Amino acid sequence: MGRAIVLVREEAGAAGASLEELKAYLRIGGSGEDGLLEGLLKSATALCEQFIGQWLIISNARETVRADGGWQRLSATPVVAIAGLEVVGPDGVAQALPADAYGIDIDAAGDGWVRTRPMDDRRVLAVTYQAGWAADADGLPDPIRQGIVRLAAEHFSAREGQVATPPAVVGALWRPWRRMRLA
Repeated sequence: MGRAIVLVREEAGAAGASLEELKAYLRIGGSGEDGLLEGLLKSATALCEQFIGQWLIISNARETVRADGGWQRLSATPVVAIAGLEVVGPDGVAQALPADAYGIDIDAAGDGWVRTRPMDDRRVLAVTYQAGWAADADGLPDPIRQGIVRLAAEHFSAREGQVATPPAVVGALWRPWRRMRLA
């Protein structure tokens, strides 16, 4: 099975919890720290995605994979839609493929798969797709959101030079959704 040559998330991932949730947890009433808190939420969301191995908020992705005729697994999960495939030649020019020249699949685990007829070694497939669990933070499971809030709060508390050590409860909240792949 091939690995991604390049994976690009076409927009920055949205925060996996709301600013209001974090401010309530920290008991902050004013708006003077909002910019900092929003940044901490996005950082905690990115750490959550790395830990569980899945994108949280549905985002557009563009990935290039080998065009060798075999099934290629897309890197981001869970895939919700595969929007298009193009073959890119060594000159960098992309061409659309006829519908009978490729196959796509999204399996029960949310992995996206693509393949095309074998082509020369210097061609790749450019795949555009969407991946993520939910349209916004409200669609995420409560333990995921709570872990993001607690991690962001921990980083907020440690902003004055202290070392931020993620509380063990954050890992415990996220572990049931952790997805690992064997290489």
